[in-house]
Amino acid sequence: MLSSEEWGVVLLSLRVGVVAMAALLPVAFALAWLLARGRFPGKILLDALVHLPLVLPPVVTGWWLLLLFAPAGPLGMMSGHILFRWTGAAIAAAVMALPLMVRAIRLSIEGVDRRLEDAARTLGAGRARVFRTITLPLCAPGIVAGVVLGFARALGEFGATITFVSNVPGETETLPLAIYTALQMPGGDATAWRLAAISVAISLAALIVSEAIARRAGRGVHVL
Repeated sequence: MLSSEEWGVVLLSLRVGVVAMAALLPVAFALAWLLARGRFPGKILLDALVHLPLVLPPVVTGWWLLLLFAPAGPLGMMSGHILFRWTGAAIAAAVMALPLMVRAIRLSIEGVDRRLEDAARTLGAGRARVFRTITLPLCAPGIVAGVVLGFARALGEFGATITFVSNVPGETETLPLAIYTALQMPGGDATAWRLAAISVAISLAALIVSEAIARRAGRGVHVL
């Protein structure tokens, strides 16, 4: 059984992951759409910047976030609301999850048959209706996959979080940080095992739900 402190870590991790994904999804979709359908100068540079967190050490990403949100940084006015708080952990998780979400959604957008959209327009459907009834349903499995991948990445985020908002019990101590702390303490192996098991269970549940939603979305697209 988990202690009250361990339950607090689990709930905080879920809160950070859910908030990060809810805030990130519109941004990730917009970026994926630009990269999949847009034609503009600097597209390659934007693509590289989006995927930069994948290749940078997470500690470097966390350090850059710290510089941005430091009192003397460009976003210093917001630092009082996020430094050493769970909202900062959500920002770090969102930044690290962004490349995975954008890539999954972009591939789903690129996989949409443009001829279906063109056919709908020739039948009198406006752009908004085409997007709502054709494009979005066809993209739905990729969007779900992106959200799940992003959530799993957010749940496992360590380096950027501890560098950006430190490891504050009850505020920024998510599952990976709590497991790391337990491993540094004598006799903390049992706690680490329990928290690791919870991490695995949450990730498996997310993947199962994702697969179920993706299959249902696929059946809906087939009907269309």
